[in-house]
Amino acid sequence: MYTQTELSAIIGRHGFSGWRPVGYWLATAAVAAELALGGIWDIARLPFVADLVTGLGYPSYFLVLLGTWKVLGAFALLIPGRPVLKEWAYAGAFFTYTGAIASHLTTGYAVGEVGLLAVLTILTVLSWALRPPSRRTVRQTPTTPLVTASATARASRTLSR
Repeated sequence: MYTQTELSAIIGRHGFSGWRPVGYWLATAAVAAELALGGIWDIARLPFVADLVTGLGYPSYFLVLLGTWKVLGAFALLIPGRPVLKEWAYAGAFFTYTGAIASHLTTGYAVGEVGLLAVLTILTVLSWALRPPSRRTVRQTPTTPLVTASATARASRTLSR
């Protein structure tokens, strides 16, 4: 396993470090643009979007709910900071796209869109995986042992009874 210093040297030597931000922003821009534009179309209840949603078996009011969350998700992905909010936005986009894939496949309605939805799912995962450290949540590692000495003593007293 590589240490952080060794990994940085390998990345720098092979030129990968310059591609990471470019890949992140291209994937993020595509996902955010689709979420924003698709959300606006959903909220406006454009006829072809409304026909698609009703063809999949969803009620028309679903468009306003989904559209609002899409626009908010696009905004969350683009604003600086707020890594927990971004995690929720990524999860929402992933569930939206994979749910749409499942809806298209199970109903057989507009199955031709599954390819585009799969690409958007991949771009969402790519954006999430390539995001810079400032846009990630900080992992908390426990500072105390999971089992304390007092818990062990209580357990041994209980077992000895």
